Amino acid sequence: MKLFQNLFSKGGGIKIGAPVTGRLVSIKEVNDPTFSDEILGKGVAVIPSDNRIYAPVSGTVTTLFPTGHAAALTSNEGVEVLIHVGLDTVKLNGKYFKTHASEGQKVEKGDLLLEADMEQIRAEGYDIITPVVICNSDDFTEIHAAEANDVAHGDDVMTLQK
Repeated sequence: MKLFQNLFSKGGGIKIGAPVTGRLVSIKEVNDPTFSDEILGKGVAVIPSDNRIYAPVSGTVTTLFPTGHAAALTSNEGVEVLIHVGLDTVKLNGKYFKTHASEGQKVEKGDLLLEADMEQIRAEGYDIITPVVICNSDDFTEIHAAEANDVAHGDDVMTLQK
């Protein structure tokens, strides 16, 4: 395990950051089979303790849903990352979401993408767990997720090997 932790923390691979501060959990804990069964790809999830969602990689915003509930980015290394804020939150039609980026925009890891009023979203009965999925998982030989833990936005939560 120590060898893995050293590999994880000392380079070696493409790093994906946490898009939001909160509690990092396994993608298997997401109460939606689209995510937990890894239908869209391998990943992790964060239970947010903050309202701000940041770019987990440097690259291009490829999709930013008009409702603000989800964003997809392609990193400079070709990693396709989907961030989905909450479950079924598309049904809110943008209520409680504010976007700060646009499709086609170049971003650096840590740039603000959107804000979501997590308290209000939860009050409406939605689960705020936020899956972070590598949509082109098959392009990588290994995808390592960090252990469940409290994370700050930008902390490395996945390492990918080509």
